[in-house]
Amino acid sequence: MADADSCTSPAMRMMWCSVPEKLQLHLALLALQFGYAGFHVVSRAALNVGISKIVFLVYRNIIALALLLPFAYFLEKKKRPAITLSLLVQFFLLALVGITANQGFYLLGLDNTSPTFASAIQNSVPAITFLMAAILRIEKVRIGRKDGIAKVVGTVGCVAGATVITLYKGPTIYNPVPPLHETTPLFLSLGDASGKNWTLGCVFLIGHCLTWSGWLVLQKRVLQKYPARLSMTAYTCFFGLLQFFIIAAFLERNTEAWLFHSGAELFSVFYAGVVASGIAFAIQIWCIDRGGPVFVAVYQPVQTLVVALMASIALGEEFHLGGIIGAILIITGLYLVLWGKSVEAKFAKETASVTSSAEHLSSKIPNVTKMSLTQPLIQSSTENL
Repeated sequence: MADADSCTSPAMRMMWCSVPEKLQLHLALLALQFGYAGFHVVSRAALNVGISKIVFLVYRNIIALALLLPFAYFLEKKKRPAITLSLLVQFFLLALVGITANQGFYLLGLDNTSPTFASAIQNSVPAITFLMAAILRIEKVRIGRKDGIAKVVGTVGCVAGATVITLYKGPTIYNPVPPLHETTPLFLSLGDASGKNWTLGCVFLIGHCLTWSGWLVLQKRVLQKYPARLSMTAYTCFFGLLQFFIIAAFLERNTEAWLFHSGAELFSVFYAGVVASGIAFAIQIWCIDRGGPVFVAVYQPVQTLVVALMASIALGEEFHLGGIIGAILIITGLYLVLWGKSVEAKFAKETASVTSSAEHLSSKIPNVTKMSLTQPLIQSSTENL
């Protein structure tokens, strides 16, 4: 995930830079979904052991900012644009939508529902992002062309596939014998939302999906004015942290809540800060810059598939027909969206080429006209008289 001019170090960076950019995008987005899939479980575990929600979010963003800041400062020192008041306001709003509201709604929703349901409802993110990007004209949708139809059908297919995995079980297709290990009480309690308000949790998670989609789309707009990706992410994380500190000053005054009481709390905060924030934010904004918000969002349903695979491998859970059907729909949907984006890019390139040729030709027409007016094709015969 480096630009061509940043591929200067040997070994691993040279290997990564030799990989085609399209393949880099796919690998990065797959890694992002694996990281977020684990975050569902880790967050539920943190809530189960009784960690304060606001403390969890503050520590998460402190770790993320500490991870991003040195990379942003040194790697983008020479190409970072000057900061203006307008940019600071935009960074503040990005933080309000993508950090404070997004993370706050998610944790409140997860606390009242379950990781499986949270992962399932997030599959609305591609459709919401697609709609927002189309309204703001960031994503062009030409229903009359095959690439436009492919992107619409593919997005619907991804959402439908992940929904099938969650809601339809079906007969057993694969049963690991024997299971790798027995399920522990910790895993049994991961989805326990007894005594909670499930309806309120759903409302919070819908708010989480709306703010996440808005964040993806708004980042693309801000990147056009401030192309230093890591610096923009660091500023956003900084303002998000300030907002959480202000909220914590009113909601969490118990000093005991700010202390770690178990290794589970420490691990959950560390995973959330390093993997789900620091690394995930850097990967996400790079992918948005190169592929667009819809391209990033359409990978979201893969997360549900990853969760199902993790559960089968780690917990010895069975594969059911619903999972197989859902996986096929997700893969087909992804292919349609990516194919539509590819056709759209090819069409745009051909259009630009034709336009350039037409402009080049029109620039020569005045000269030809001038020659025809000043130099007649038939010389005057009076010269021979």
